[in-house]
Amino acid sequence: MTQAAASADKPPRLKLTAVERKASIMLALLFASRMLGLFLLTPVFAVAAQAIPGGNDATRVGLALGAYGLTQAIMQIPLGMASDKFGRRAVIVFGMALFVVGGVICALAPDVGWIIVGRTLQGLGAVSAAITAWVADATRPEVRTRAMAMVGASIGLSFAVSLVLSPVLVGNFGLSGLFWAISLLGFFCLLMAAFAVPVVPRQEQDIIQARARDVLAHADLLRLNFGVFVLHFVLMALFIVMPGMLAHLGGYDTGSLWKVYLPVIALSFVAMVPAVFHTETRRRHKRALEASVLGMAVVLALMPLFSASFAAIFTLLVLFFVAFNILEALQPSLVSRVAPPAFKGLALGFYNTSQSLGVFLGGLAGGLLASRAQGELVFWLAAVLAVIWLLAARGMRQPA
Repeated sequence: MTQAAASADKPPRLKLTAVERKASIMLALLFASRMLGLFLLTPVFAVAAQAIPGGNDATRVGLALGAYGLTQAIMQIPLGMASDKFGRRAVIVFGMALFVVGGVICALAPDVGWIIVGRTLQGLGAVSAAITAWVADATRPEVRTRAMAMVGASIGLSFAVSLVLSPVLVGNFGLSGLFWAISLLGFFCLLMAAFAVPVVPRQEQDIIQARARDVLAHADLLRLNFGVFVLHFVLMALFIVMPGMLAHLGGYDTGSLWKVYLPVIALSFVAMVPAVFHTETRRRHKRALEASVLGMAVVLALMPLFSASFAAIFTLLVLFFVAFNILEALQPSLVSRVAPPAFKGLALGFYNTSQSLGVFLGGLAGGLLASRAQGELVFWLAAVLAVIWLLAARGMRQPA
């Protein structure tokens, strides 16, 4: 086939309109800021919490990290449905207000128990489903995948920033200062949702006519929900043990862990960007998903074998984040492609609920294993879950 014929067969690439572009960018920024406020605690809390009462109990530390995930999982779908009735903006502003109040409680907390209370309250402001539904409202179906990919990529980017920023904040202002920064980010998100995101018409029929059993009966959506559950389970469990391991092997304190995280994230993004671009332009989403999950499983299985070598753990951490960032950007795009229009919004609600459950159970499992001096089992458990995810992903159909 000639190049001209191939070009003729290829469908024209539609562009985002000015309103779609502004809404997508603002909502991705809102999502990123919200997730940054949550992620800032993850890279350093296991070490920094040792300075406050209860901080030496790995189980309670894991619960503090994952507590917001439990209440998010409970509230994700109810608040998504509330956003259909009362509007996306109103629900997101309400959710961010709860997030700010919870952050202030954490900042003033005298011990880990009160941090668990504050994190639980933060999770009640579950706005992820409402934000992704707002993205769907603001974009045409033909360009929605790109907008969803922007939101997905923003999650990986926010975690990358948190890896570098949180050690600096804790090193200079302590754990309380970190929570004040998280609360400030939440207030910024509240203002952004209230005043910056443009008004767009809602596609009420997408979610109102949907039924939960339609989503639960869709095999490919179940595979994607399981995938995001595993991805965030692994992330939270890994960072129960990783900060202490890096501090021990490299001789770093909490405030200097950014010296490890910064090059890890920079190198992983250099490798991730061309991979995502290649996947989107060649439409090889399923192949990229399988390759990334396989790579993550191998990296996780190698971590306990090389746990005595700082250079090896550093290299494996880079490879882990290459896979993590690809998967974080890829999966919301796949949900948008796979879900039928009649229940796309509800599908995103279940997807975000699965993500939140992964956060909660990952933090809890990591804390329980670490408290029993079985930190290496965290890596093996994560590797096994990644292999199960790979087997499930192989049964998924190639999306259009």
